[in-house]
Amino acid sequence: MADQYVLKLYITGKTPRTETAVTTLRKICEEELQNQYQLVVIDILEHPQLAEDEKILATPTLIKVLPQPLRRIIGDLSNREKVLLGLDLRPTPAEGK
Repeated sequence: MADQYVLKLYITGKTPRTETAVTTLRKICEEELQNQYQLVVIDILEHPQLAEDEKILATPTLIKVLPQPLRRIIGDLSNREKVLLGLDLRPTPAEGK
């Protein structure tokens, strides 16, 4: 089950920015990962201790827990290529051989 992605998305309340992040991420996950992912959306207004434990300084913040290595993506996730790169779903451009 090495292909299983575990993702945590930290948001602050229900705002247009957080709704965009959640919608965009769900769409990317469905298209790219099919059923190979677990997504947990955490509202730091409801669970401030979880945000403190993960040292979340800005929201939305996406943390890719598995597969390793751990990655963080900060922002509304509207840049699809940046999200795919952060999830290691695309090769890094201009990375030498």
